[in-house]
Amino acid sequence: MSVGNSEVTTHPFLKALYEDDYYPDRVLDRGRQILLRLCARIEAEHPADLAALYRLTQAATEEFNDLQTAFEEAGSEIETVAREAIAEEFWFVARAYGFADADVEELIATRDW
Repeated sequence: MSVGNSEVTTHPFLKALYEDDYYPDRVLDRGRQILLRLCARIEAEHPADLAALYRLTQAATEEFNDLQTAFEEAGSEIETVAREAIAEEFWFVARAYGFADADVEELIATRDW
């Protein structure tokens, strides 16, 4: 799947985390791929409303839940800074696809981090 939204393709996902050595790039790369897959799914499925968008974002959030082990194995974790950065990326994605009224907490409601 590829992403056609130019705002998304030029966006530096998780930039602040990449700039911090506490977060391993190889795990962040996986997180970036989750976000890009989310964008590709949004483009492919064209969610008609917030409920449909939330289903997609919450599925991607569950993928981030699964990344917790990889962070821990690398001596890191999804803590406050990472939680905020990841949430901001979900909010960016929602806005980039025309869902400016999305609730960030609902976007990531399935998180356990």
